[in-house]
Amino acid sequence: MNSVLLQTEVPLMPDQLVDLLGLDALGVAGDFVGALIGAVVIASIMLANAALAGPWAKRKITAAFTDRIAVNRVGPFGLFIIIADSVRLLSKELIIPEGADRPAYDIGPLLVVLSALGGFAVIPMGSLGPLNFQLADPEIGLVYVFAVASIASLGLVMCGYASDNKYSMLGGLRAVAQNLAYEIPLIVTAMSVVIFAGTLQLSEIVAAQQETLVTVAGFAIPTWFAFVNPFAFVLFLVANLAEVGRNPFDTPEAPTEIVAGYQTEYSSVYFVLIYLGEFVHIFLGGAIVAVVFLGGPDGPVLPGLFWMLIKMWAVFLFTQWARSAIPRVRIDQLIEIGWKGLLVLSFANLILTAVIVGVLAL
Repeated sequence: MNSVLLQTEVPLMPDQLVDLLGLDALGVAGDFVGALIGAVVIASIMLANAALAGPWAKRKITAAFTDRIAVNRVGPFGLFIIIADSVRLLSKELIIPEGADRPAYDIGPLLVVLSALGGFAVIPMGSLGPLNFQLADPEIGLVYVFAVASIASLGLVMCGYASDNKYSMLGGLRAVAQNLAYEIPLIVTAMSVVIFAGTLQLSEIVAAQQETLVTVAGFAIPTWFAFVNPFAFVLFLVANLAEVGRNPFDTPEAPTEIVAGYQTEYSSVYFVLIYLGEFVHIFLGGAIVAVVFLGGPDGPVLPGLFWMLIKMWAVFLFTQWARSAIPRVRIDQLIEIGWKGLLVLSFANLILTAVIVGVLAL
């Protein structure tokens, strides 16, 4: 388990790009160009993964769970369906509802995508060769990623309100109610990890999981917080399902009840933005799970970037299993699970973790 180095040992990606491209002489402008190139690289990686997950992997995985044949006609293994769907959706007419609140209608889909991509600015994605795929490493990295990711809720409300559609409005209100009910348990559960790690800095949280917890039959099990506190790990996974809007918590866009919720009145490129933002958010949730509980890019043999992507895809697979296997709950049941179930359990976990860490520190 040596694919992760402490942040103090490896410069951040923008600094590496500045040195690699010889931009030092440009001063602040050179730093800006290095940061911009790094942001484009990280965004391209995540958008490519989301594009693969949405039109192709989602269909293949769902078909496997339900014993059906998925896309297999367009290209090898049906992979060219990604291009076909992109052309099909982008070529559709963009229809704007007559009573739409145009500024909010236009901005909402952008917020959904940008909030997800913004979260990756502080995620330690690991290394590939000499490059360290992390743009920034602030001391409050965990707070930042939750704050930026929550902006998507504002985008969903704007989409629902601005569409001048009652079903869309209901979907937007459901999104707010759901995010309020599940973001608090999500953050409180993450705080139990902060108590263990003693920091909010994501690179240090990853570094705190590098020691060996126990050795079984010659195999070293690392101190990943999923092993140290499996109860918190399960709580976090459940709350993350609600945060990314996957079954049984997909009530904001429930097609059997409210057509498609907040995205009912969106077509063409705007629908693509919402759809893309949904999958980027799933991968952002997977990245947070990987960093907080699964050692981040830590893993044997393979470069850290590969391990990080593998763990994010594992979380994506879990969300797709939940989508295929678990029926949707009613909106009142959803709120009760959040406020009366997960919230209570997350605070109980936080208090118990604080007591254990306090006793061990004596």
